[in-house]
Amino acid sequence: MSNKVVISGVNTSTLPKLKNNEIMELLKQVKAGDEFARDKFVVANLRLVLSVVQRFSGHCDKADDMFQVGCVGLLKAIDNFDETLNVRFSTYAVPMIVGEIRRYIRDNNCLRVSRSIRDVAYKALQAKEEFIKKNNCEPSLEEIAKLVELPVSEVTFALDAISETLSLNEPIYNDGNETIRLMDQIADEKNCDESVVEKLSLTDAIKNLSPREKEILLMRYYVGKTQMEVSEEVGISQAQVSRLEKNALKTIKSFIE
Repeated sequence: MSNKVVISGVNTSTLPKLKNNEIMELLKQVKAGDEFARDKFVVANLRLVLSVVQRFSGHCDKADDMFQVGCVGLLKAIDNFDETLNVRFSTYAVPMIVGEIRRYIRDNNCLRVSRSIRDVAYKALQAKEEFIKKNNCEPSLEEIAKLVELPVSEVTFALDAISETLSLNEPIYNDGNETIRLMDQIADEKNCDESVVEKLSLTDAIKNLSPREKEILLMRYYVGKTQMEVSEEVGISQAQVSRLEKNALKTIKSFIE
């Protein structure tokens, strides 16, 4: 998607580049009701929409739709931006565009979330956006929960439920030569080098046990039988089972250490 030139019928390679002072001057004309200036301003900021869409490269099959949805966010940003504030338009517009695209992805996610949970999540997101507009900073979960008058746990659950599902192949960093994907950042604690060595050592240690000791350990630790049940099944006393089990474990422990 990042190499795509035409998206939603727009040739992105021909989009104009304006400096910040040019953007602010054009925005004044837009706020004055100049429709021609408004159209020109929208076109001048389509690169902004494209840059946001590229963040969601894992959804390249929806690139055209996301671009159109991002344009809706851009229009909302134009209508609500206060040019008297000492803030770049792009700083204000990007969260609006991202919000629209995320809403689109959530609503079209293959994982279905109940309507009541989505309503709580959208209510929380709306409260978050209003908080940011008023305070120019991100609210905490506790602050969001207070605004919507709901428990923090309920708000957290709702937001998690509609959060975007990421692919393990999702790229999270690229230095131009090598791409690091999400799966590269996930540790496999069950199959680490130390665990593999322990498993190999355990396998070798078990080979040194007698057939009866192997049988007892199998029934005790894999099947889950008690010593009494094992004694009845193999035809020896519980005391003998206990002694064979302890000897087997001692052999394994000494072999591994």
